[in-house]
Amino acid sequence: MPEGHVIHRLAREFNRDFTGRALTATSPQGRFSAEAALIDGHRLIEAEAHGKHLFMHFDNPEPEHIVYIHLGLIGQLRFEPNDGARGQIRLRLDNGTVAAHLRGPQWCRLITEEDYAAAVAKIGADPLRADADPESIRPKIARSRRSIGSLLMDQKLYAGVGNIYRAETLFRQGVSPFTPGKEVTDAQFDGLWEDLVEIMTIGAETGQIDTVRADHMPEQMGRAARDDEHGGEVYVYRRAGLDCYVCGAPVRQQVMEGRNLFWCPRCQPE
Repeated sequence: MPEGHVIHRLAREFNRDFTGRALTATSPQGRFSAEAALIDGHRLIEAEAHGKHLFMHFDNPEPEHIVYIHLGLIGQLRFEPNDGARGQIRLRLDNGTVAAHLRGPQWCRLITEEDYAAAVAKIGADPLRADADPESIRPKIARSRRSIGSLLMDQKLYAGVGNIYRAETLFRQGVSPFTPGKEVTDAQFDGLWEDLVEIMTIGAETGQIDTVRADHMPEQMGRAARDDEHGGEVYVYRRAGLDCYVCGAPVRQQVMEGRNLFWCPRCQPE
């Protein structure tokens, strides 16, 4: 599932190349045809990301004028030439030069302002949003018996944080993923939030997840660069059994709530 930085990059691309233009909206697959007809020929006012959720506001007068997309595990939203595209396209938005093609999302809905407000109210604090309020989730963490490794993946708390950012920020801050929320100190809470803002901002700017500090980059350590579909350099994610770049201990892996968790037992002691 794409992490939050991917959705923010999509919103930025829409705002750069699609806002202010009357767009041609269609549903080649047919499953979104009625909704696409309501926004066809209307202007995109703004696209915005809240965690892993994308909202696109159109200027049509109908109550339902906001496209709400969640890509889920297999969804894709790509900007491609508008002279023909392949695959099961749920929604096609054409600006006359380029088309945005949505395939296989968890959902694509046309919603009202009231629906939008209700949806956003359920989404947690997004480290990539300037209006994010980490203080709104601090007391929830402080009261919880769940592990911080679990809490970081809760989209009602940390919006946009996925498996990679979860593993990497815990490592970078030296926090065991098994620490109960109620035992996370204020300093640790602040450190995790500030680190998420930093590394997710880098991801939104570059399009890949890079979490390794300068001293541990391949050229500094004389090691091979990471070869992984996600791109970028990471400390522990998908490095089970390999030596930690900081202490040399083998990186460990186990399943936590259905997702693979990676950590260094020496750098992140319980």
